[in-house]
Amino acid sequence: MTSLPAMANKQSEAPVRVTSEIGTLRKLLVHSPDSGLGKVVPSKAQDWLFEDIVHLDTIRRKEYDYYTKILLYFLDPDRIKGKLAEADDPGRGFYKPGRPTFFKSDKVVELQWLLAEILENREIRMQLIASVCAIESCSFQIQTRLQDLKPEQLAKVFITGSVDEKEMLFPPIPNFIFTRDIGIVIGEYLLLNKPAKKARTREALLSKYIFFHHPFFERLRPNVLELSETFQHFLLPKDGEERKVTLEGGDIMVVTPDHVLVGVSERTSMEAAYQVTNLLFSRNVVSKVSIIRIPKKRDYMHIDTVFTQVKRNVWVMLGNFSKKAITNEDSDPVQRILEGQKKDDQLRIIQFRKDNVENPTYFNNLEDLLVDISRSDLHSTEETVFLYSGNNEFPFDVREQWTDSCNLLALKEGVVLGYDRNDKTVEAFRKNGFHTIHAEELIEQLDSGRLTTAEIHDTLILMPSAELSRARGGFHCMSMPLVREDIR
Repeated sequence: MTSLPAMANKQSEAPVRVTSEIGTLRKLLVHSPDSGLGKVVPSKAQDWLFEDIVHLDTIRRKEYDYYTKILLYFLDPDRIKGKLAEADDPGRGFYKPGRPTFFKSDKVVELQWLLAEILENREIRMQLIASVCAIESCSFQIQTRLQDLKPEQLAKVFITGSVDEKEMLFPPIPNFIFTRDIGIVIGEYLLLNKPAKKARTREALLSKYIFFHHPFFERLRPNVLELSETFQHFLLPKDGEERKVTLEGGDIMVVTPDHVLVGVSERTSMEAAYQVTNLLFSRNVVSKVSIIRIPKKRDYMHIDTVFTQVKRNVWVMLGNFSKKAITNEDSDPVQRILEGQKKDDQLRIIQFRKDNVENPTYFNNLEDLLVDISRSDLHSTEETVFLYSGNNEFPFDVREQWTDSCNLLALKEGVVLGYDRNDKTVEAFRKNGFHTIHAEELIEQLDSGRLTTAEIHDTLILMPSAELSRARGGFHCMSMPLVREDIR
């Protein structure tokens, strides 16, 4: 493979290591909202996994741009400090790969930039054009036309499906902003996804080419883990879909160096959970895997829409999966027995240990598992605290879970990003001693020097969310951590 221009040797030597959900974040993959989001039409929204259409300019300049700025201030302050005017000038292209003024951070890493760089290599470019055209059933004329595009243009077309604002060659991949789902770093290994929905097939293909061909991931390649489809699946009737191998990163959580959580959900199959468990054990990646089976509902989608970690002893979660809710403590005996017969709505948690797979541990509810992680795995001596979506008040609990109140990204232990619209969940944070601050105010304080990131503790950073939340993904979804500091 020929050398690629922009990523320096220091980046090919960059460590890739994630051993927790809350260690200080040092490097991650993101993708800024592109014009493909503005091409989603109502009739195709659900096919492309969106509940609604979003307003592109608002989502870019009034919401996601705050996310990029916050990430840069915490991970790569030299790229943003003193440059707010430049970043906020729409004509400068601060957020657009391919523009001379693009922020181009090797810590807040933009996927489109990486894709454009591997397309500098003619052999890779031709292979990827052929693969994309096969997936999208393109004509030979379109394939030939793509070969004439420059790498930056071609990368944009692969993601947005458009040559310009008027002409579309194939559908966009608007879910590319949810970088968590394309893969997950576990320790010093990378587990690649197998998307459940056809709309995400091109995402998986582009991501695989980036991981296998960009020098940024050169040292990681021997540690890339992939799942294979089973031949039995192809022979089974449609009601045998459970044997299909589907996996998305929102169903994987690395809670300690030795313990990984795997969700079985609408998007991740039991067959995938089985393969992941055996693969992680056989490669000695971890010694403990907990399988969390949640109802296959669009409301939940992945386990990270149901709960995420804030501190070693603090979790935010949907109260529907609490001990009290699972046991129906508030119901009378007849109701409790009848409710318990709804087999399709049961939560099931099984924990396997590498040295004793034949004797797994079972948990009846999510709270017991998370308490065990805080106490036994993370050695927390403090009481485990649960902050509930919507402050556990109906109907705010389910309303705010729908807008990702449980889908938070930890920048460091106790400092998390969440949406400003989830008022009752914010109230729960405040009642439990957390500070809250709006992103715009925080950025102004960081830029002026009145506050440093080191001074920020036990804080929920409130991000603008009118349009982003309609895409049904929070900041946990919109991040793929590559490096976190180990927690003590």
